[in-house]
Amino acid sequence: MTDDSARHAVKMAKKKVARDKIMATKTDQKGLVIVHTGKGKGKSSAAFGMIFRCIAHDMQCAVVQFIKGGMSTGERDLILSHFTDTCAFHTMGEGFTWETQDRDRDTEMAQAAWEKAKDLIRDPANHMVLLDEINIALRYDYIDINDVVTFLTTEKPEMTHVVLTGRNAKDELIEIADLVTEMELIKHPFRSGIKAQIGVEY
Repeated sequence: MTDDSARHAVKMAKKKVARDKIMATKTDQKGLVIVHTGKGKGKSSAAFGMIFRCIAHDMQCAVVQFIKGGMSTGERDLILSHFTDTCAFHTMGEGFTWETQDRDRDTEMAQAAWEKAKDLIRDPANHMVLLDEINIALRYDYIDINDVVTFLTTEKPEMTHVVLTGRNAKDELIEIADLVTEMELIKHPFRSGIKAQIGVEY
C-alpha cells in the first residue's frame, strides 16, 4: 500500500466512525411531506424515481397529475401498462394553463384533482402519493393553499409520504415540508432552440 493509499484509508476510517455515530442517533420514522420546486429540470423526474422505488419494493402508491394531461409520458405509460396493481395513476389536468386558456375549467379540474388526492392520501394502504405539478395549480390559486396545508398537517396519515412538485412552491408549503429541494437552472437546451425530447423530458 502506498503512502497516499494508507493516508486515505486512515482518513476514511475516521470518517466512518464519525458517520456511524451520527447514524446511530437517527432512529425515528415518519411520513414525509416532500417538495420539489425551482426553475431547473428534474422535479417530476426525481419524484417519479421515488414512485418507482415504491413499486420496486411492492409498496402501494399513487400519482395525481394536476396539469399535464394532453400528452403521453414515459412514466405514465409504463405504470399504466405494467404496474396498475401497485400504483394508481390519475391524470386530472388537461394540459398547461397557457394551452387551455380557460381559468374556470382549469380551476374545476384542479379542485377535482385535489379531492382525488385527498382520498388517496387518506388511504393508509398508500405508502406514497405524488401530486405532480400541484405547485402550478397553487400558484394560480386554482386550489387554496390554506386547505392544502391544513390537510397535510392534520389529516395525512402518520406514515404516508406525500410528494409535491412544480415551480414556485408557496412559502406556506415550504414551511410545513420535511424535505424541500430547489432545482436550480444553470443551462437548458430549450434556450438553444432544442425542443423537448422523448426520453429526456417525457
